[in-house]
Amino acid sequence: MSGELASYRLHLARYRATLERTCAGLTPEQLATRSVPPSTLSLLGLVRHLAYVEQAWFQRALQAGLDEPRPFTDPSDHDLDFNGAVGTRECVDEAFAEWRHQVVRTDAWLDAQDDDVMARVVVYNSDGATTPVRDILVHMVEEYARHCGHADLLRECLDGVTGP
Repeated sequence: MSGELASYRLHLARYRATLERTCAGLTPEQLATRSVPPSTLSLLGLVRHLAYVEQAWFQRALQAGLDEPRPFTDPSDHDLDFNGAVGTRECVDEAFAEWRHQVVRTDAWLDAQDDDVMARVVVYNSDGATTPVRDILVHMVEEYARHCGHADLLRECLDGVTGP
């Protein structure tokens, strides 16, 4: 497969795999270890955040599912994806299950698309803002790239492991 969509998909797949490798082999406590106060950034928080981001952009924005509930959110805590990342097996399992579930849903939608969809303009939030599909895909690649950089630094602080 070649073309614009295939290029975005390749980058998304690589960054998703990088995130998974970066988190591999760590305990729940290590995954929930926060960077530096007052930041709530942790590897587990990143997984929860990226589950939310996958759902927000690919389900809510690209498929007009604006009424679909968002994972790891609460109106009383705008950073619940990070604040709720605690070092328990249950929290880790829930986070990775939700993230993988959202990735599967995203990939199923992307499987049905082709390069012709890239220029289509979609309403991406409840305020009626619009953008082309390609801009959302570029944003998602950027989102993963940025957070994989964070993840690499967090992992290095935990046990010295670096790189993909």
